[in-house]
Amino acid sequence: MLGDELTYLSAFIIGILSGVHCLGMCGGIVSAFSLDGGPVKSQTKKFHIQLSYNLGRIASYTLAGFMVGGLGAITTQQFASHTLHQYLQTFSAVILILMGLYLANWWRVLTWLEQLGGLVWKRIEPLTRNLIPIKGNGQAVLVGLVWGWLPCGLVYSMLTMSLSTASAQQGALIMLSFGLGTLPNLIAFGLMASSIQFFLKKPVVRTIAGLLIIAFAIYLLVDSWWLVDSGNAHQH
Repeated sequence: MLGDELTYLSAFIIGILSGVHCLGMCGGIVSAFSLDGGPVKSQTKKFHIQLSYNLGRIASYTLAGFMVGGLGAITTQQFASHTLHQYLQTFSAVILILMGLYLANWWRVLTWLEQLGGLVWKRIEPLTRNLIPIKGNGQAVLVGLVWGWLPCGLVYSMLTMSLSTASAQQGALIMLSFGLGTLPNLIAFGLMASSIQFFLKKPVVRTIAGLLIIAFAIYLLVDSWWLVDSGNAHQH
C-alpha cells in the first residue's frame, strides 16, 4: 500500500481534480448562499459564509471516513485476513477507475451510486430547509454538515479508499485530505461562479482530470498487489 503521506496527498489532489464534478453537484448550492434575496453581501461576508459551509461539509466527509475506515478495521480483524484487506484495496482502485471514466464523460456507470444515495438524501435534505437563506456563519456550518451527505459518486469512491485502509484514523484523514482538496474550487465558485464554471466545463479539463484519477488508481492497484506478492516471495 502507498505510504500514508503519499496516500493523503493523492486524496488531496483527487479533491482538486474533482472540481469538474463538484461544481455540478454543489455549485448551485454555494452560489445560492451568495444570493439569498437580502441586501448584497460584501465579498468578505460572502467568503466567510462560503468557508463556513465548506468546513461543515468537510467535517461530515471526515466523520464518514472515520466510520467507514472503522468498519474496514472491524471486518479485517474479524476475519483476520490479509487477503481481505488486499481485496478491499483492489475494490477501491476499481471504483476510482470507474470514477475517472465518469469524470471524463466516457462511461457514467457510477450514476447508479448517486441514485441509490438519493433514497437516503430525501430523508436528510429537509433538515436544511429552515436554515436557508443563510444569514450567518453558524447557519452555514450546519447546512454544510447536512449537505456533506449529498449523494456523490466521487465521495463514495473516496470512501472505498477509506474502507481499504482498515483504520478509522486513516479513513478520516483520507476524507479530510480529499475535502480540503475540494475547498479551493468551491470557494472560488462561490465568489466568481461564471468564470470558474466556464473553465471546468471544458471537455479537455474533464478528460485530464479523469485520466489522472485513473492513473492514480492503476498505480494503487499495482502497488497493492506487488507488495503482497513481494512479501509472499520473501517468505518462501
